Amino acid sequence: MYDIIGDIHGHADKLEELLKKLGYSKKKKEFSHSERKVIFVGDYINRGPKIPETLEIVRNMVESKNAIALMGNHEYHAICFHTKKEKGGYLRKHTIKNILQHYKTIKQFEHDQDGYDETISWFKTLPLFFENENFRVVHACWDDDKINFFKSLTAHKLDHQLITDSTNEDLPAFNAFEITLKGKDLVLPLSERFSDKYGDHTSIRVKWWVDAHHSTFKELCIDPLPGLKDDAVIGGEQLSASRYKEEYKPVFFGHYALEGKPKILRSNICCLDYSVAKEGPMVAYKYDGEKVLDNSKLISV
Repeated sequence: MYDIIGDIHGHADKLEELLKKLGYSKKKKEFSHSERKVIFVGDYINRGPKIPETLEIVRNMVESKNAIALMGNHEYHAICFHTKKEKGGYLRKHTIKNILQHYKTIKQFEHDQDGYDETISWFKTLPLFFENENFRVVHACWDDDKINFFKSLTAHKLDHQLITDSTNEDLPAFNAFEITLKGKDLVLPLSERFSDKYGDHTSIRVKWWVDAHHSTFKELCIDPLPGLKDDAVIGGEQLSASRYKEEYKPVFFGHYALEGKPKILRSNICCLDYSVAKEGPMVAYKYDGEKVLDNSKLISV
C-alpha cells in the first residue's frame, strides 16, 4: 500500500498537511504510517518558500524507510549546475535563466554551504524510477527503452561520467535523462508553428500515452495552448510506436503542472502535478494494488 505524492517545490507546509490527511503522524523527526509508505515523484526544490524544510521531511522519511524519493528534473539540473566540466565551466550553463531557476534554493541555503553541498550529493543517490509487479512511478515519462538504459547501469548512483554523458546530445544518456525527467516533445511542422502570450511555439510537450496516428496536435499536446490547430498530427510515427499502452501497468508521474481539478487521465495513467508552485493543490494517490485507477483515491490539499 503506497501513497504517491506529486511535485513539492519547497512547499513544506502543504506537504505536512497532505501527509497528515493521508494518515501519517510525526514522531521525532519523521512522518510514518503503520501500514503505508510514500513514493515521492521528485522536484523537491526551487520556487517555494521552505526548501530546506521540504528536504528534511523527505530525507527523514527515506532514511527511516517510510518513503522512496525519485529524482526530478530540478534535482538533476541542480547536480549539473554545480558539476564542473574538465575544460572549465559547468555542465548546466550559468545563464541568467538558469541562475534564476536555482536562486531560491541557493538563497535558502546561503548560511549552510556544507548542507547544500551534501544535499547535491544526496540528489545523486536518487533513483530515476520505481517499479514492482503492480505499478510504476517516474518523474515525467515512462519509455521502456529509456528505462531499460537505466536498468543496464550497474552503479547505484550517478557517477561523474554518467552525469557528464547525460549532457552530451550525441550519447544515449542524453535522451534517457531528457525523456525520463522532462517528457517527450514533438516538433511542429512549419505550417503549425505559432506565437501567443506564452511565447513562440516550435514544438509541443506530448501525451506520451496517446496514439499520435489518431490524434490532432491539440489532442496530443499536454499544455493548454489556445493557438494550436486542431489538425491531424504529422510525423507522429515514432511517438505512436513507443506510446504507453492501455494494457500496461498503472504509471504515476508529476512534472507537467496541470491545472483544474485533479483527475485520472486514463485508467492506467495518473499525473500528480497540479501546479503547487503556482498556488495549485499538492496531490497524492492512495494506491492499493488496483489495475484500474480511481478518481476517488486522489487526495489533495
